[in-house]
Amino acid sequence: MNEPKRSLPAYIILAMLLGLLAGSVAEPAQRALGVDVRAWLISLGPIGKVYIELIKMMAIPLVFMSIIDAVISTSISWRAAGRWAVIIACNTVCALALGLTISNLFQPGRGFPMSSAQDSGAAAAMVVQPPSVVKALEGVVPSSIVEPFAENNVLSVVFLSLLVGAALRRHLQLHAKGAHDAQRLTQGVLSVWTIALMWLVHVVPLAVFCVTARTVAEHGLAPFAQLAQYVALGVAGMLLQICLVYPLWIRLVARLSLRRFWEAAKKPIVCAFGTNSSLATVPLTLNALDSLGVSKSASRLGTCIGTNFNNDGILLYEAMAVLFVAQAYGVELSLGQQVMAAVMSLVAAVGVAGVPEAGVVSLSLVLTAVGLPLDILPLLLTVDWIVARMRSVTNVLSDMTVSAAIDGLGGASTAGSPGKTD
Repeated sequence: MNEPKRSLPAYIILAMLLGLLAGSVAEPAQRALGVDVRAWLISLGPIGKVYIELIKMMAIPLVFMSIIDAVISTSISWRAAGRWAVIIACNTVCALALGLTISNLFQPGRGFPMSSAQDSGAAAAMVVQPPSVVKALEGVVPSSIVEPFAENNVLSVVFLSLLVGAALRRHLQLHAKGAHDAQRLTQGVLSVWTIALMWLVHVVPLAVFCVTARTVAEHGLAPFAQLAQYVALGVAGMLLQICLVYPLWIRLVARLSLRRFWEAAKKPIVCAFGTNSSLATVPLTLNALDSLGVSKSASRLGTCIGTNFNNDGILLYEAMAVLFVAQAYGVELSLGQQVMAAVMSLVAAVGVAGVPEAGVVSLSLVLTAVGLPLDILPLLLTVDWIVARMRSVTNVLSDMTVSAAIDGLGGASTAGSPGKTD
């Protein structure tokens, strides 16, 4: 997989600064040149929305193929799976609870300047349906195979991918000779799709420039003051997850020295922050766990398999971001609706943890699923390069914590592909 160059954050920062400059000088340039520069910059806004639509289009197949690949290539004992699931569930609940609590307490999106009064009024008039088990089940089972992909229905896509993955896994168990070829084909398709998504990630600076220039030209610098609060709260939430939740597992369950753990975690943290990818950091994460004396079975389960599910950084961010968007549009979400949005975040995050800008990729699916507009999402891109690095760091530390906790509970025995003998 071709990872974006490490200079991508520099290009994003440069694009944002150029957008701020262009938007700020729009009126003076208009007076000096006699050209409506402000109107021209405002017309750039839809480019950001088109970019988000492209990301959303690529995200659904990525989730579908990632889940199928995980189902057919993973085999673990029920006991190990149970330990793993309990630890992940506890961390997930804490991350979502922190994100929702912080957003409800500080409400960073309240009074946020919208792109137009029409969009704001339409959004405020929306009625987000309360959660219902029956309606949720109805939404999971599609009327056709094409429908989930055409309508970006995340729950239906997850249902189909689990069904297809389980059937393919059973087929490979019955016909072991073709197991290796089938896995290579699945991983090849997934790799091709991921590369295509990486190309779109490289276009982020262009989208950031257009959105920043349009926002400053239309609203001035006021929106970025609130975005700064949004970023600060997001980073603070992840630091709370790292400093309060993970040490409990490390000290009480894994029985490791916190000082020793943080010493071993230095290199993975730096790599995750630099590359903005928990997947690219896996080799360093495994080395760090080896230095801590964590068994290879536990480290492989918690890191190699768990990297698609230990998405605490993404989940905390998305819980906050969904509420930020709702607050910006004046949409009141009940506790039940917030929980439903959190569940959608959990589903959408599967399979995208190792992809740079994964939070924006999955957030576009979550906002669509809960019926919130995507218009404000391009603006979040302008500051996402900051939050994204903390998301990756949190996800890597989650991998390490889960691995250490599994080992502390007695380890795990993992097996290879379903085509091999356990």
